Amino acid sequence: MPAKTKETPTKGEITRLAVEDAAIELFLEYGYHATSMRQIAKRAGLALGGIYNHFKSKDEIFEGIIIDKHPYRTILPAVLEAEGESAEDFLRNAVKIAMRELGEEPVFIKLMFIEMAEFNGKHGSLMLKEIAPKALPIFEKLVKTRKSLRVSNPALLMRSFFGMMISYYITDIIISKSVIAKLMPKNPMDAYVDIFLHGIIKES
Repeated sequence: MPAKTKETPTKGEITRLAVEDAAIELFLEYGYHATSMRQIAKRAGLALGGIYNHFKSKDEIFEGIIIDKHPYRTILPAVLEAEGESAEDFLRNAVKIAMRELGEEPVFIKLMFIEMAEFNGKHGSLMLKEIAPKALPIFEKLVKTRKSLRVSNPALLMRSFFGMMISYYITDIIISKSVIAKLMPKNPMDAYVDIFLHGIIKES
């Protein structure tokens, strides 16, 4: 039997992720509060007692999902590969990369709605604890090396960057089947990013 490498998940890690996957399905079907630990255990193929070997409570499962399933794990490495001669080129490329990766994780957007509606965003600090140490240096470097930026606060730049992407993604879902979608320009994401970069008021 081959020895386990660092990349090989343990049996416990595999079970933990299976519980999280089962919980995601149930949370999306019934909502967080209407889902029981017994339902999660059954969906994961575990005895009820077995689930408590990995999670103390349903809230701890949700916290695990926020940390283990967050798309930043694929988005941040991809954003780091973004290129561009200017700050504008870099940010445009970074947005395209991030939106592409986020589009491959549509479930997380739905979980974010659950987080906001049922928890009033209380797990946000957990997310930021994981994301900020990896994401903030990108924006610190951007502020230091790109002199054309009007924003000098890296944390504010990071917040506005991710806020812009999330707002685009959410509004895109809302208008997707409406007449408004037909009124959008040919490349709405490019136009959205342009507003983020330059605002809506022309310079005098």
